[in-house]
Amino acid sequence: MRTLYFDCFSGASGDMINGALLDLGVSLSALKEEIGKLSLGEVDVETRPVHRCGLRALKFDVRVGHAHQPERRLSDILELIGRAPLPEPVIDMACRIFRRLGEAEARAHGIPLDRVHFHEVGAVDAIVDIVGACLGFHLLGVERFTSSALNVGRGMTSCAHGPMPVPGVATAELLKGAPIYSTDVEVELVTPTGAAIISTVCHSYGPLPTMRLERVGYGAGTRELSERPNVLRLLLGEAPVQDRPLPAIGERVTVIEANIDDMSPEILGYVMERALAGGALDIFYTPIQMKKNRPGVLVTILSRTEDRERLIDLLFRETTTIGLRYHEVERRCLHRRVIDVSTPYGPIRVKVSYSGDRMVNVAPEYEDCRIAAQKCDVPLRTVMEAAMTAFAQSAGGESGERNE
Repeated sequence: MRTLYFDCFSGASGDMINGALLDLGVSLSALKEEIGKLSLGEVDVETRPVHRCGLRALKFDVRVGHAHQPERRLSDILELIGRAPLPEPVIDMACRIFRRLGEAEARAHGIPLDRVHFHEVGAVDAIVDIVGACLGFHLLGVERFTSSALNVGRGMTSCAHGPMPVPGVATAELLKGAPIYSTDVEVELVTPTGAAIISTVCHSYGPLPTMRLERVGYGAGTRELSERPNVLRLLLGEAPVQDRPLPAIGERVTVIEANIDDMSPEILGYVMERALAGGALDIFYTPIQMKKNRPGVLVTILSRTEDRERLIDLLFRETTTIGLRYHEVERRCLHRRVIDVSTPYGPIRVKVSYSGDRMVNVAPEYEDCRIAAQKCDVPLRTVMEAAMTAFAQSAGGESGERNE
């Protein structure tokens, strides 16, 4: 299983995570191209090699132009990410991280979630850091994340609300349940963005797991510390196959339903866009026949429990319904991994699903195929067939087994 280990001996931040991912081998040009799809205006990213206490690392910087950047609420950011033409797993992970960050800020400052906002340039930095990290994880094909205990630093730090103890209040909320410690470094070492990324994606914490190490990346923090190298180390490798097959991932989710017979289809289309941008796992419409022989629509939303109230509020605000129902259900999802294949039309990502240790489904990434088909002026199905052929000819395709 492709495993990424966060070695947080000097903490973690969004720029450190991105710098380490680029040092691992993520393409800067590919990252820039994808970040450009976010419609953030004059925003660019760059890296430079630096040394921290004699250790070489990559410093990742976000450059924001002079154009005015508005303050953005959480809902604005989720909508911005949700409508970007990015791979679905990247959008899903980035939105989960931002929701977790927003919820931590709301709890820390005792305000409703819809009042949480991110200030101007700081919001752009967080968007680029979080989406960039998710893109890096996706491009590297990471399936499992784990982390060391996090060195949070100590002392006081300054923020928009005034001086705050280290770890900051939002950071402390995000790291509930994670192992943390402090050394004699009088500085904030874990930022809210770094804490949000790690606490959202990591499956476990502890020592470096057994793995066949492939790559090591170092991402530099901004400060130069005299006590230790201010860097985050990422270790990427293949963990051994477990002795027993991996079960499907089980979780409890909420189904929200509403019957509507008096609303324009145009608004229903808008509601679907807003729901997906707001964290819905899925939304679909079913034609139904209602009382008084009226044709209507059954709106069904699949939601994580923590997103339920937000999506219920969306239905009441954006539709004509005056009542709805919801209930919890259990669902199971197969384990998935993403494999890059080479085709005559360029590289295409292929999603592979497993039941236990057996491959049960293979599907080329639609967005990759669509872009390649338009670029090469060939039918979409031609690109999809080429991707499937390339996968079948690869070692993973021939074996039908998890390529671990």
